Amino acid sequence: MKTALVFPGQASQYVGMTADFYSSSAEAKKVLDEAVSILGFNILEVMHTGPEESLKQTEITQPAIFIHSYLVYRLAKLDFHATAGHSLGEYSALAAAGVFDFATGLKLVRLRGELMQKAGTEQPGTMAAIVGATPEAVTEACREAASEGIVQPANFNSPGQIVISGSVPGVKKAMELAKSKGAKIVKELVVSGAFHSPLMASASQELGKALESASFSPARVPVYLNVTAKPATDPTEIKTYLLQQLTSPVRWEELTVNMAADGITRFVEAGPGKVLQGLVKRTVAAAEVSGYDKAEDIG
Repeated sequence: MKTALVFPGQASQYVGMTADFYSSSAEAKKVLDEAVSILGFNILEVMHTGPEESLKQTEITQPAIFIHSYLVYRLAKLDFHATAGHSLGEYSALAAAGVFDFATGLKLVRLRGELMQKAGTEQPGTMAAIVGATPEAVTEACREAASEGIVQPANFNSPGQIVISGSVPGVKKAMELAKSKGAKIVKELVVSGAFHSPLMASASQELGKALESASFSPARVPVYLNVTAKPATDPTEIKTYLLQQLTSPVRWEELTVNMAADGITRFVEAGPGKVLQGLVKRTVAAAEVSGYDKAEDIG
């Protein structure tokens, strides 16, 4: 049985994340204390006790989820043949595949969160979930709404579940059009920016410099990338697509299908929540799906 380790992205965070690990495992405490040292501030306070509003700030959310996901990967000590992560989770996947160490990944994720939050302030936008419409219909709705403002598909999550992103007028118009094209549910999301759209372009230059100077090694196992939905191991290729990921759609449904076609039959989610387990199950019905989130899951 071939196993893929998959890592969640933003919106999987919750108050109390990793608190059980910190109090029950010396190895976990060491990793979490190292994270505080790397970041230079006590992110564990927000992760463990909140408030939720602080944890939901992109510049906090992203390193918090990366820390939690990496910790679970380290403690679970799972054998896996491939890996992938949803948006931010791609950084967790690359750390698990040995492309960079914990400190490098955490610094990159912290910077990414800061830059995306700043971009969201400078270029306000929104996102919306579209349920029950085909990818072609959603893409067409975005294309037709472009006269009102920037809008494009941001996440192809699973069959019938797509997220769009862009300027407020563009997204609102695309939401209207999606309803007329067969969408069963259209819901605006509470987000701090138009992620995976051209409105994140201002974050690209600084993140690009950081990626360029960061030390990346060849991946030990194939990492299926958000932008291409295909496996990669080459550090240069990975850097290129990590940067493109800021403004490009996450092709998660296609990525999952490609993993299954390449022989992956078991998907294990490592990190907070169960979002990816649901997406995988809806995409590859025959897959064996499980997850590790809390200390009791690892035993």
